[in-house]
Amino acid sequence: MVVAASTRLEADSTAMTHVVPPRFLFRWSFPVPYCAEWPGSDREGRQLPVACRLQQLDEFDAGSRFADLYVGWNEAGFGVGVEVRGKQQPLQTDLMKPTESDGLQVWIDTRSTLNVHRATKYCHYYCLLPGGDGKQRRQPVAVQRPLAQAREETGARTGKLVMTSELRDDGYRLDCWFPGESLFGFDPANNPRLGFYAVVKDAELGEQFLTVGREFPFEFDPSIWQTLELVR
Repeated sequence: MVVAASTRLEADSTAMTHVVPPRFLFRWSFPVPYCAEWPGSDREGRQLPVACRLQQLDEFDAGSRFADLYVGWNEAGFGVGVEVRGKQQPLQTDLMKPTESDGLQVWIDTRSTLNVHRATKYCHYYCLLPGGDGKQRRQPVAVQRPLAQAREETGARTGKLVMTSELRDDGYRLDCWFPGESLFGFDPANNPRLGFYAVVKDAELGEQFLTVGREFPFEFDPSIWQTLELVR
């Protein structure tokens, strides 16, 4: 269940919807299911289950949806996944240009500091690509990116991430497990909320945003991100 935790605008929101996207009028909170045995030892076991699929907000606008997002957690870490459908062209991935490649881009704040406009050391930004690595360029890869205008850098590194990718004729499924030590400040017992934002980027299908689009500075402003509730 998605909860609109609080409205951003108290003025005449009906009149403002022609200027401000409907999704921006609310602060969204998404429950994240507990996955005790995840990730598994094989590709199927490393894919987040259907119960972890993130509820979409399609009813708030007329935007097209070509991807489903997945999120899950346990005491050892946090996982994200994406399933893209409807492709007719090959993947476009370039390890030298990860922000312009097909894949999932995620922003994670382990302290959910939604009242600041510059990233802290608890904020992370990753480009997760379903292919582009290996001899045949079919292996997934994660690229950590710096956050513009950040107050301080995070100490997290991508080397400990666990990724799996299934390339299909009409798209792909990509899952990534972030062990707790790869997310600076990850402490679900004392901080069960994460700040979170996601963009699915595709050269053929376009971009799909968690909430608002590039008219807002979500790439570096944590106040634009939404909340994930780590529930059991």
